[in-house]
Amino acid sequence: MNTLTVLAADTKLPDPVGSGWHLVVAALAGIAVIVALITWAKVHPFLALIAGAATVGIVAGESVPKVIDSFTSGFGSTAAGVGILIVLGAMFAKLLADSGGADEIVDTIVGHAGPRMLPWAMALVGAVIGLPMFFEIGLVLLMPVIYLVARRSGLGLIPIGIPALAGLSAMHGFVPPHPGPLVAIDALHADLGLTLALGVAVAIPTIIVAGPLFGTLAGRLVVIDAPRTFDADPGTVGAHPEGSPAEAESDSTATPSVRSSKGPGFGVTLATVLLPVVLMLGKAIAEIIVDDDGQWLRKILDVLGTPLVALLIAVVVAMFTLGRRSGMTRDTLSSCVGSSLPPIAGILLIVSAGGGFKQVLVDTGIGTLLADWASAANISVILLGWVLAALIRVATGSATVATITASSLMLGLVDGLSSGQVSLVVLAIGAGSVFLSHVNDAGFWLVKEYFGMSVGQTFKTWSAMETILSVTGLIVVSVLGLVI
Repeated sequence: MNTLTVLAADTKLPDPVGSGWHLVVAALAGIAVIVALITWAKVHPFLALIAGAATVGIVAGESVPKVIDSFTSGFGSTAAGVGILIVLGAMFAKLLADSGGADEIVDTIVGHAGPRMLPWAMALVGAVIGLPMFFEIGLVLLMPVIYLVARRSGLGLIPIGIPALAGLSAMHGFVPPHPGPLVAIDALHADLGLTLALGVAVAIPTIIVAGPLFGTLAGRLVVIDAPRTFDADPGTVGAHPEGSPAEAESDSTATPSVRSSKGPGFGVTLATVLLPVVLMLGKAIAEIIVDDDGQWLRKILDVLGTPLVALLIAVVVAMFTLGRRSGMTRDTLSSCVGSSLPPIAGILLIVSAGGGFKQVLVDTGIGTLLADWASAANISVILLGWVLAALIRVATGSATVATITASSLMLGLVDGLSSGQVSLVVLAIGAGSVFLSHVNDAGFWLVKEYFGMSVGQTFKTWSAMETILSVTGLIVVSVLGLVI
């Protein structure tokens, strides 16, 4: 097993504040409160996480002022670290969507694929669009394209849609700067650039299995024609008026462009999307291959590859390559960037509250207890991280809550592991966080309504795809764990 960088044990976990069984009961009680409030009482996850943190601290025997201090400390540090990255990611995604750059990526990739390669092309589209965008935004953006491609290819909605959903979901679960991976990276002090590289490596085979391969099978089990409900209005991006040449080709196996308005070119758009990825990967690669003689180069790449700097550079560059290039004025650019913030307010609160919950768990010493227990039981930290995330995901329906809670419980288990191994634990948690989406997950109902499926059909397609994605991700991560 190759060791890249051994984590320094400079942050000793607090000693347990109570006996083993006492802390286990406290942790289980806190998780139970979160699950009950979210699933039964329909309380917002932000409030549920606060209640869960209070439950853990009080049941563990901590004083109320100590619990409040722990929660606010964790809340603030998470908002300062992860929160800024989520904001910058949202700004970048909004520029990509409003400039027409996202449509350019979709058109170019899909337009060069033959009928038999369309499911693979849609998986690639989902992955590229999902790299900078949140799942829900990417889904809304891609649905008109999925409908149009499904109609023109004659393949049906499921073989075209499932690969795109697999690409979106894999990016959401495995690759920063999405909230889930960022939370786990921050909590476990993983290297972001290395985790990003390994996340892409895990996502590729996972998308193939859960996307085009499973999509073909699912398309035989559930046959649905693409509706016209969400067709774009005439005159808007992607719209074709009735009777136009594009509509007349609807029975053709060709897949012409679905955009009609001018925007940034494909090359410029793709380069802008990949810019923050390249900067962060450059930092990770430099740490491995640059020797002492190239310290000046490493210092430059360290700064440029810092997540905050990389995303900030990407947003600034996108204002010119995407915004100004598509004809946006300064006022339009300001409005576009500003409008990206309100939709993510809830995500920021949930993620920050999760940081507070994590800190309460840390300060009670439950992490130390679990680390000692797992060490004695010789349980794989990769498998344990996946199981914890999967159980919480099934119980709460929230991938973010699952990631927050599982990574909090794994804190004491990654001490002494190499950077690569810690990154694999992060990815295992990410894989578990997308396991078995069902009726308590908002994404389940979003997919059901957009695809016009029954609950049973949604289980056979979307839920099965998420489960396959999760299990395949665990397998790939475990295989990588044998050599890293």
